[in-house]
Amino acid sequence: MATNNSKRRILIFSTAYYPFVGGAEVAIKEITDRLGNDFDFDLITARLQKNSPEFEKIGNVNVYRTGVGRVVLDKLILPFVGVRLVSKLYKQNNYFCFWAMMVTFGSGAGFLYNIFRKLSGRKKIPIILTLQEGDSESHLKYKWAGLIALSWKLALWQTDFLTGISNFLLNKAKRNGYKKKVFLVPNGVDVRIFSQKIEDKTKIEIKKSLAKKEGDVFLVTSGRLARKNAIDDIISALTLLPENISLLIIGKGDEGPNLQKQAKELKVSDRVKFLGFLPYKDIPKYLSVCDIFIRPSRSEGFGNSFIEAMAAGLPVIATPVGGIPDFVDDKETGFFASPDNPQSIKVAVMTLLNDKTLRDNIVQKAQNRVLGGYSWDRIANQMGAVFDRI
Repeated sequence: MATNNSKRRILIFSTAYYPFVGGAEVAIKEITDRLGNDFDFDLITARLQKNSPEFEKIGNVNVYRTGVGRVVLDKLILPFVGVRLVSKLYKQNNYFCFWAMMVTFGSGAGFLYNIFRKLSGRKKIPIILTLQEGDSESHLKYKWAGLIALSWKLALWQTDFLTGISNFLLNKAKRNGYKKKVFLVPNGVDVRIFSQKIEDKTKIEIKKSLAKKEGDVFLVTSGRLARKNAIDDIISALTLLPENISLLIIGKGDEGPNLQKQAKELKVSDRVKFLGFLPYKDIPKYLSVCDIFIRPSRSEGFGNSFIEAMAAGLPVIATPVGGIPDFVDDKETGFFASPDNPQSIKVAVMTLLNDKTLRDNIVQKAQNRVLGGYSWDRIANQMGAVFDRI
């Protein structure tokens, strides 16, 4: 790693950043928090809401926001107004590389800036592109009449170093023409938070607030309420499962109203609890009163929620799509259901509930895998090694 007297400065591009939080934003913060002794970080992002300051420091990152505070407009103009900000910041800081988080509006500013440098006869700045996308192949090919697929090809053409959070994403990049060196740098989990022992008093309070009685079984899912996460399949599966089994849903998203409507139409609304957004540090407390984590994804770039649940000691039910097979082996570190198949969810749930030996073995092996390979300290070192290659 670099030494303190030779700290280098990196400019990060991300369409959103704190207080807007998803897997990509968490990854940036966790990695930069741990590499602050070796690198300085600036970040360009969209403003997205009017009360967000144009500049603030979050952890080890200087955050610069552009836009007027309107989500759609700020995203659309970010690649273009971002170029002007890049030019200004580069004159001040002479970045040794750019780090683009996903093929998005935000990363477009870095790619455009390099195109303009090349057209003016100047040397381009090395760009690291990190793939975190969880969308399906059909989304890439057909969304916006193929413009997303085109943006991928243009971004990959301009990328010098490519990292991906799963082999699935790295292989997708290769299929789209990327021929340079690739690096697998998965997302991680804060093992101190998710593997902590939750006090019995806290568990009793949460069970009481959720009306969990003796003999009740709680399935739990977390993440964005989006079609790709297939929460609708879990709700459908409830009609096939015993009435003592309920579902906790942690998160928000566009599909929320549709899921509530579905639960009502299927007459299981009393067994589905929408908890909304929970602070990150509180999620392990709710996981501790649950029995099985489940997300029967239709597509998945990686799936942070899975490794969080695994670290917390819950058996997970997943589907063998996207990046999930990187860390879930069927009946070893998790249990696979089939995509778009509520009946297979029923089989997976009942198998885990009825086979204690299988369940305990899965929990132990899953915890060992996550604690050994997915701590943020380990992931930050991997990303730091990529920076050092430039």
